[in-house]
Amino acid sequence: MDKARVSTALSGSKEARDALVEQGAPVVAAVVEVLCDEGSPVDWTVSADVLRRIGEPALLPLAEAVAAADSPEAARRAGWALGRLKVTDPAVYAPLLRHRHPAVRSDALYFFQCRGEAATGFVDALVPALGDPVPEVRQRAVWAFKEIGAGAVPALQRLRRQPATAPRIRAGALEALAEIGGPGALGDRDLAVWRRLTRIKRLTETPEGMHLCGSWYAVPSDDQQAVLEAFELADPEPVTLRTGASAWNNDSHSWDRKHPHQRCARVFVSPALDGWTLVFGDSAEDTHLIDDADDREEALPEVVRRRCAELSRRFGAAHWFGMSCGDDWTAWCLAEGGEVVRHYDAYDAEEKGYEGPGHPAEAGYLLPHEDGFPEGAFAGVSHTDHEAFAARYRQVKEELAIPDTCYATDIAARVCVDPGALGARTRVAGTGVLALTTCGRVHGHPAGALMV
Repeated sequence: MDKARVSTALSGSKEARDALVEQGAPVVAAVVEVLCDEGSPVDWTVSADVLRRIGEPALLPLAEAVAAADSPEAARRAGWALGRLKVTDPAVYAPLLRHRHPAVRSDALYFFQCRGEAATGFVDALVPALGDPVPEVRQRAVWAFKEIGAGAVPALQRLRRQPATAPRIRAGALEALAEIGGPGALGDRDLAVWRRLTRIKRLTETPEGMHLCGSWYAVPSDDQQAVLEAFELADPEPVTLRTGASAWNNDSHSWDRKHPHQRCARVFVSPALDGWTLVFGDSAEDTHLIDDADDREEALPEVVRRRCAELSRRFGAAHWFGMSCGDDWTAWCLAEGGEVVRHYDAYDAEEKGYEGPGHPAEAGYLLPHEDGFPEGAFAGVSHTDHEAFAARYRQVKEELAIPDTCYATDIAARVCVDPGALGARTRVAGTGVLALTTCGRVHGHPAGALMV
């Protein structure tokens, strides 16, 4: 069947598409052609679904389409279908793990990744991908082993014990074991090596600005033990600043439903930074204080205020900050001597107001919910014309002396320390630690490879 007739069938009824699936191999080439044609009126997901249901006969044609694609979009479409074919025998994907094109190798790995524990029998075939010359393929291999889980641990541990194993594969095996996690995944020898490397790195580490997404507390103290006790934390493990930041981002961005305590098992307690100790992460007590997830967003501000007040009674002052890397949410809570003096949340400011009068740290700024531009300031300028809009924005802002908008990092910089602006001039005292919450003491450290 030629492309035109296939295109008509794909655009037709469900019965017409089902008929294409029944024909199988004879229509694959034409369906692949329609799939990769970015000018085709047929939605690419329709073509991809037909190929997915055809299964094994589409395997090699799709692999070649990925390898020969003349645009990233065509490669993405073909790769999407290639990694999701309905096949009776998963072994048909194994030869693609050695394909000349890295995208095909990655798509084959994705197939095994999606099979999870059912791919345990293919562990030996997947091992060479840990040493692939292309970083993206190596990363996909690690993710595949993570989904296979405990069934892959013995083979990965053997690789770690064999000195003759290629260094890149041994390193990949270590990363995969860290991603799988759980008791015994990382052996004592690997943990000893990691701790030794951490000690070496800490000696010369220069603070770097952290990627901020989530919330953190700050107290004016260099007494780390007192901070650990205040947050009911235990089993502190010394880490570099880089490892602590990596752990916080790993945990706060986790949506692993199989491990519901991934986000509340541990926190990163920084060394004293310019005299302030910062605590990053969700404590188990705050997280589980509210049983109903639907009520958590409503009740969290009260939890934060209570925590800040308690901390400020102990340390004289305590601050909490929140930032999101996915939207414009920002918030802060400032307490002194046992009382909250300011609590602001950009998302609640207009509807619910905010606690306390404006804080001196906010002076000279607009708050995030405030619009300092007069009505009609952007009349005649299309919001889709980004250059023109930006030019008008700068012009009006300068002419009317409109202040900058402040965010949590701006307030943090004025009242304590901005973790997004750490650098060579930051005074560091002591050592940062990863410490377990009450959830962590039951469930252990979350899985995931961390930077050192």
